[in-house]
Amino acid sequence: MEEGIRLFRMKRWDKALEEFLAVDTGHFENEDNIELAYYLGLCYTKLERYDDALLYLEQVVTASPDPLRVYQCRMTLAFIYVTTGRSKLAEFELGRLVENGFESVQIYTTLAYAYWAQKQYQKAVDYYEKALELDQNSTTALNGLGFILADSDIDIGRGIKLCKKAVEKKPQSAAYLDSLGWAYFKGGNLGEARSWLRRAFDIAPHHKEIKEHMKTVVVDL
Repeated sequence: MEEGIRLFRMKRWDKALEEFLAVDTGHFENEDNIELAYYLGLCYTKLERYDDALLYLEQVVTASPDPLRVYQCRMTLAFIYVTTGRSKLAEFELGRLVENGFESVQIYTTLAYAYWAQKQYQKAVDYYEKALELDQNSTTALNGLGFILADSDIDIGRGIKLCKKAVEKKPQSAAYLDSLGWAYFKGGNLGEARSWLRRAFDIAPHHKEIKEHMKTVVVDL
């Protein structure tokens, strides 16, 4: 196991996985099996083999006595579920963390995204607000909240301001540039919308949502 852990820390996920799969578990205690499942789950996640990752991460969540390790694995499960379009399952994992007294910007922003994906916009707004209460400079929360406020017509003016703040902090983020351009479009300012969306498109021309926004706003694309 030691060699696998060493390779994992070097971010050599494929080689680390080979080492972990080759481990002789014949004399393992329960805690050793949990440790192995933890690293297998993370390796499979890094390699984007999500179905394999779920199998091992669930073992850790149900059997590990370490609350911080359970926290990390639930967060990883939530990431996988959001990435693979299973937002309701992500909501469940994150909800369990909140029930157990955990709170973080990452939990709240991921919960917000999960609710947004289910078109529960007010709940998404509420959780982005919670994230900003913990860290008013979180670009993920600023951008996510700004986009939803503008896109859903809840508060377009505030949405633009929040998106601008996110862009000011990370001016090379195509996602944030796109959100700001879309917010301006929702507010009826086509000149600013086209300017920011073109900048987003120049950075990430193959991004599906950016392309869709460009086709909507920039008619000569």
